[in-house]
Amino acid sequence: MAEEQIRILEKNEYVDVYIDDLSHEGLGVGKVDGYTLFIKDALPGEKVKAKVTKTKKRFGFARLLEIIEHSPHRVEPPCPIYAQCGGCQLQHLGYEEQLRQKEQQVRSQLTKIGGIDLEQVKVHPTLGMSEPWRYRNKAQVPIGENEGGLIGGFYRQGTHDIIDMQECLIQHEANDEVIQKTKDIAQELGIRAYDEQKHSGLLRHVVVKYGFYTQELMIVLITKEETIPHKEMFIEKLRESFPNLKSIIRNVNKAKTNVIFGEQTKVLWGEEYIYDQIGDIRFAISARSFYQVNPQQTKVLYDKALEYAQLQGHETVIDAYCGIGTISLFLAQKAKKVLGVEVVPEAIADAKRNARLNHIENAEFAVGEAEKVIPWWKAQGITADVIVVDPPRKGCDEALLETIIQMKPERVVYVSCNPSTLARDLKFLEDGGFKTVEVQPVDMFPHTSHVECVVLLQRQ
Repeated sequence: MAEEQIRILEKNEYVDVYIDDLSHEGLGVGKVDGYTLFIKDALPGEKVKAKVTKTKKRFGFARLLEIIEHSPHRVEPPCPIYAQCGGCQLQHLGYEEQLRQKEQQVRSQLTKIGGIDLEQVKVHPTLGMSEPWRYRNKAQVPIGENEGGLIGGFYRQGTHDIIDMQECLIQHEANDEVIQKTKDIAQELGIRAYDEQKHSGLLRHVVVKYGFYTQELMIVLITKEETIPHKEMFIEKLRESFPNLKSIIRNVNKAKTNVIFGEQTKVLWGEEYIYDQIGDIRFAISARSFYQVNPQQTKVLYDKALEYAQLQGHETVIDAYCGIGTISLFLAQKAKKVLGVEVVPEAIADAKRNARLNHIENAEFAVGEAEKVIPWWKAQGITADVIVVDPPRKGCDEALLETIIQMKPERVVYVSCNPSTLARDLKFLEDGGFKTVEVQPVDMFPHTSHVECVVLLQRQ
């Protein structure tokens, strides 16, 4: 529809809207007189009554008032605080339909942004979970206070008001138990929660890490000060409560900031690491190290990346954005040599440690920006048969994509957590002589709007 025919709606206007899509944030998308509206909690296939809350030139936002025609895929969210909490976006949508919508989102971005002809590219149905609950192995919970004492949970959507939480249905049960018990012990010992307005109090966050395979637990207490009152009693009570507890860590964050971790980390009791396993690869996990939060689906994702890499045992593989070496070590099982690069020095230290832990000697790791290190490798005469990229949400740096094109590997395996930047980067690589062959969406975060993809590209 031409722009002059679009009527820009007014704030506080009441409208009836037919919802025909979901946005990448899980909002219902509909049009009124050609003008696009985003509406929280509305689902494709529904006709709703809504009140316009915010308008821009090309689109606006509205609040759902009434569902006139219901989607057959609408379900009752099982979480009692779903309406207040911002952690999940899609609990009101049946799981099979969540998977279908995520595939549709990937298809839409590949077409609109990437200009990719889906007649020529196989986009598979989203790989989901048989049990899409209790999948997260890590909880990061802000601690606050109300008239009843300490509270801990997630922030109300769009605010820093803490919604007190007894359980989170996408967290492993062990995480819920640890958060609850830690709050109770801290309350009993008279430890005050941090107040971000006054920059006072002590306990800011509790972070729990749980090894699905090993069942080992780590508790990280993030505090404003180095001294914890009744520290020995706190440690003793936590140890008594959790026989599988391997590590209690204190991290000090004195800054007035929303960033969770500070620079100073100390083991209060136990080990510096807990361990977990994905497939045949064992990982050491520290308080600060990044480790995928859904280990079951991580294996699905990495198995697909390994399949797309088509390794026969004679290849050199470069893993850009290698993190703690998770994909690199999977690839090293089948490749002649793997070279990993990552900008975070601590992650590279973890990657080297994980290689030693698994007796893998054909993986090497370098600290630096992929877009600088890989061109330097190329200048040294290093070539790659396969390049794997697993970038952050912003996608790959253009300099890295340019280097991939110049290196001319046989295959590129692109692991993505953002379909729109994936589509943009695929277009760049296709313009540089690669062909997108297959796309496999993977549901790493059920009941949220996020979708991961593994993509195979081949050199033309």
